[in-house]
Amino acid sequence: MLELSLKQLAAGLSAKQFSSVELTQTFLDRIAALNPALNAFITVDRDGALAQAAAADAARAAGAVGPLAGIPIAHKDIFCTEGVLTTCGSKILSNFVSPYDATVVARLKAAGTVMLGKTNCDEFAMGSTNEHSAYGAVKNPWDVSRVPGGSSGGSAAAVAARLAPAITGTDTGGSIRQPASLCGVTGLKPTYGAVSRWGMVAYASSLDQGGPFAKSAEDCAILLNAFAGFDEKDSTSAERETEDYTRLLAKAPADPAKPLAGVRLGVPKEYFGDGLAADVREAIEAAIREMEKLGAVRVEVSLPKTELAIPAYYVIAPAEASSNLSRFDGVRYGHRAAEYRDLMDMYCKSRAEGFGREVQRRIMVGTYVLSHGYYDAYYLQALKLRRLIAEDFKAALSQCDVLLGPASPTTAWPIGQMADDPVQMYLADIYTVAINLAGLPAMSIPCGFGAGGLPVGLQMIGNYFDEARMLEIAHRFQQATDFHSKAPAL
Repeated sequence: MLELSLKQLAAGLSAKQFSSVELTQTFLDRIAALNPALNAFITVDRDGALAQAAAADAARAAGAVGPLAGIPIAHKDIFCTEGVLTTCGSKILSNFVSPYDATVVARLKAAGTVMLGKTNCDEFAMGSTNEHSAYGAVKNPWDVSRVPGGSSGGSAAAVAARLAPAITGTDTGGSIRQPASLCGVTGLKPTYGAVSRWGMVAYASSLDQGGPFAKSAEDCAILLNAFAGFDEKDSTSAERETEDYTRLLAKAPADPAKPLAGVRLGVPKEYFGDGLAADVREAIEAAIREMEKLGAVRVEVSLPKTELAIPAYYVIAPAEASSNLSRFDGVRYGHRAAEYRDLMDMYCKSRAEGFGREVQRRIMVGTYVLSHGYYDAYYLQALKLRRLIAEDFKAALSQCDVLLGPASPTTAWPIGQMADDPVQMYLADIYTVAINLAGLPAMSIPCGFGAGGLPVGLQMIGNYFDEARMLEIAHRFQQATDFHSKAPAL
């Protein structure tokens, strides 16, 4: 059961080969056995999961149910979940039990999924290594001495280790795609506005976007069908007709031997310069050659503002974070200092005790760039660069169907390697942050292995709201290869 796809799990449930209770118990047992070493979960809701599984079995016995009914999943601990801890990986929310479900959670619950628990993440989604969690670092299941990537490292590691068949994550500057790459799973960041952010605790509101982790592009499409779409409770939600993201996957290609015939693959030259590890480059180039064998055509394109994405992002994102995180003050909910002199002292002590170093660093940077005298020099300039970066992508995508490149410049690095060098950690996001600045959809799919047998992910970048086409191209590649089916030996 651990290796079955979402479609296969649904078929097994329908055929009564196993029940949702049996399936859920299998994953709960695996979490109990492996999570102590991986630290992928912050909270495991064993009783709640088994109760939901029993309800799903009863619903299935009573009549027709959807494709996800009775299938266990988990949520990144940045989505609010009614009656279950929502910590955002932070001490400041260590006792916060949400009174409501995020829209993503509510829609998946309505689809009949079973929630196993909440996965570990960098505090408030700030980090590229998943070492910045108040609950300890997540370990990469391919090598527990290495990071899984962040901030959704718990979700990626849990899917890779087969602790759940699919899990939600969030992506502000690569936090789905980078850990998907380092852990050898498929992860999708949808177009900004395609998935509701209501109930998803905000880091940077103009960049944050929820998305799925799973073993394959097909599984991601099935999950996305369940929770994407317009939400009137989210002012940034795109008002569009409901879309079936699986609609192109089952469509038979005109030439089965060339399923990607006519597909134009844009390859930005800036993504293959200095800084890209040789083993990652080799795996990416091999994947592109495989797609060419399937009928695709390689098109050389340019994204000249690529090197400006990191400085622009690390002005805009901290600026928005400094505003969003001002609500965590110890007054209404969350951690409050035990001793303080007055209201201001309570604010200062509660936030100093509750926030970790990386979150404090970004709040300070964000407050600085928004302050009088620096707003025009930093924040306003970053917004101008953001527009130029988006125009680069528009020009490149006018020449091709998708852009291809690495999701991470290296494979997973040792835990602690960047602990004292935050700038080096930020540079690990070089291939991902620009996509969030532009609001485009992108995904990482397993495409090979580098030195030491560590996974490498191929990043695919599509045009606005063109997830279905991007998923189809990824699906055709995965039908011809087996990288996505590989799992670490645990």
